[in-house]
Amino acid sequence: MAKTALVTGGTRGIGKAISEMLQAKGYSVAANYGGNDAAAAAFSKETGIKVFKFDVADYDAVGVGLKAVEAEVGPVDVLVNNAGITRDAPFHKMTLAHWQEVINVDLTSAFNVTRQVWDGMRERNFGRIINISSINGQKGQFTQANYSAAKAGLIGFTKALAYEGAKKGITSNVVAPGYIDTEMLQAVKPEVLEGIIATIPVGRLGKAEEIASMCAYLASEEAAFINGATMTVNGAQYIAG
Repeated sequence: MAKTALVTGGTRGIGKAISEMLQAKGYSVAANYGGNDAAAAAFSKETGIKVFKFDVADYDAVGVGLKAVEAEVGPVDVLVNNAGITRDAPFHKMTLAHWQEVINVDLTSAFNVTRQVWDGMRERNFGRIINISSINGQKGQFTQANYSAAKAGLIGFTKALAYEGAKKGITSNVVAPGYIDTEMLQAVKPEVLEGIIATIPVGRLGKAEEIASMCAYLASEEAAFINGATMTVNGAQYIAG
């Protein structure tokens, strides 16, 4: 029987590529989304992947959403916490709302979903938690105190989970993408984008499929001894010590 994978923010951008890659690897995939109904419907029609709308920043809404996932697809064996937003502003102009919204969606959501699939993984003695961080959670970034804090928090969260899940067959790892060629980045001004690419040693943006491939590997049986790791996929733009 195929294992079930849930990808939050799984219908667009990097999340879409992850959902499609896991499906291609034989998983039964459920893709969560938060607001864009048209994009989610188009994605589901194109791929045949079932989509589930719920707010990952709301613990109770996650509980309801997960019940629907389990009923329609199956208990979650692989969880990819990918959902994320940005609310960029220089820190002297950053509001409490800017801060809280990003922390809630990019960090607290990982607790909300992981906590509610964790017991089932422990009971089945198998689980894969894959948290999508960012190069800017590793090195920081101007105008992104909120985003960098949330994405760095995911790394610490993952390390703690790795210790706790190890004896129950649960691995927890981070994928930290660099700058990836997605719809979000394509909206950046061309001159700004050129400046970003100039700082990437391989001389190009990453592809969403390259992030998805790393996630698929970490979800596999072959990656069972990788636990608590942060896998940087950034073209050598930032190399963690």
